Amino acid sequence: MSHRQFCGRTRREFLWQAGGGFTSVALAGLLESQFLAQQTHAADGVTRLANPLAPRDPHFDAPAKSVIFLFMYGGPSHIDTFDYKPNLYDLDGKTVPVKTFGRGGKKSEGRVVGPKWKFQQYGECGKWVSDLFPNLATCVDEIGFIHSMYADSPIHGSAMLMMNSGRLLSGHPCLGSWVNYGLGSVNENLPGFVVMLDRTGGPISGAKNWSSGYMPASFQGTQLRPTGEPILDLATPAGMPATAQQRLLEGLASYNHEHLADLRESNSNLAARIASFELAYKMQQHAPEAVDLADEPQHVRDLYGLDQPRTSDFARKCILARRLVERGVRFIQIYSGGSHNDSNWDAHGDLEQNHNYHAGNTDQPIAGLLKDLKQRGLLNDTLVVWGGEFGRQPTAEYEKGTGRDHNSFGFTMWMAGGGIKGGRQVGKTDELGNHAIENRFHVKNLHATILTQMGLDPDRLSYFYNGLDQKLVGVEGAEPIRQLM
Repeated sequence: MSHRQFCGRTRREFLWQAGGGFTSVALAGLLESQFLAQQTHAADGVTRLANPLAPRDPHFDAPAKSVIFLFMYGGPSHIDTFDYKPNLYDLDGKTVPVKTFGRGGKKSEGRVVGPKWKFQQYGECGKWVSDLFPNLATCVDEIGFIHSMYADSPIHGSAMLMMNSGRLLSGHPCLGSWVNYGLGSVNENLPGFVVMLDRTGGPISGAKNWSSGYMPASFQGTQLRPTGEPILDLATPAGMPATAQQRLLEGLASYNHEHLADLRESNSNLAARIASFELAYKMQQHAPEAVDLADEPQHVRDLYGLDQPRTSDFARKCILARRLVERGVRFIQIYSGGSHNDSNWDAHGDLEQNHNYHAGNTDQPIAGLLKDLKQRGLLNDTLVVWGGEFGRQPTAEYEKGTGRDHNSFGFTMWMAGGGIKGGRQVGKTDELGNHAIENRFHVKNLHATILTQMGLDPDRLSYFYNGLDQKLVGVEGAEPIRQLM
């Protein structure tokens, strides 16, 4: 038996489990005691824990203070939107040798589906943009395009988890959780991480895409509804006076704090639950105001397309994202695309019908968001991210039709604001748009860029769990996309 092994385990594993484990217990207890030591005594006599989302200093000065992630669920086709491939038009309908890997398995050849929309050049940078996005095309001088993204999975569930948490498997904190863990929130009355779903439903795997994983529940995403009750189960129960509810919550808090103080072992879930009760009470007053668009002037409503049936739903979410940024919310994620194939960007059948529908719903609201942030002076410190979990193949998935299969080998995402250099594009896919071949950037590089623009060192931001200093970018780390910074 190798001297590096003992009972089937490596030396590192043995030392961790035999001795290092005691250190982890002591460290967890120390962190818990520090958390308890930060109790505050309010004027009403109730002892409360310090806010786990209290603002924290970044690792270094950085331009961005908030992130708005526009998630195009299902996988928009890069070669029909922002990655101009003029040679594909002449190859339309021809069978060519090309290696692809999607839900239909691995193939070595396929029938080319030429782009179904024309491209034109826009802005001082001369960026080629498809006719799918006539409004967004007017903003290209503010946008940095990444044309060489790649990911590890061509399957929706695992690819969504990869884009949101940096892992193919569930159970890890999502990007918004990492941002709030590192920086906290500057608003004690609203969640630090907000998620707005498509009106047709949520994405595959649901809440796993905004989970805090092994971190305390305080850092998980909170679903916000753009219409009706903004946060479910938040309203005061019918017939209960505000004073009665306050007494009830104070009594509950007192018992929970006594329970937490008496525990011999750390219990971050209980601490997070206590904090969530206090936050919920504050949100009863402040969340309805944040989602009330009554005071938005007509020119802003027109800018986003709020009063147009086609764009009203996504426009409302984009306006809410701007309002949340104004109120100090760190991370907002908006989904375009719901749970069924015909309600998201997953264009396996009729590509034209699918992308015309979803682009038409989102083009004006997204352009309105960028322009509104800029005119208010918010674009400089708000990082806007656009993209899906992967792209689509240049070839047809079936013998007939225009549908494209999934493509994780090469696709496009873009960022704007938050210190990103606009009017730039980095990376390149091959002449068919199938593989990223120049300046290839993994999803982890995107995450590293977002963290860096928020003032967080991707290699320093860690959370101790399961014997490792866990990181969003993995223990191996990842470089940010410096060409756009």
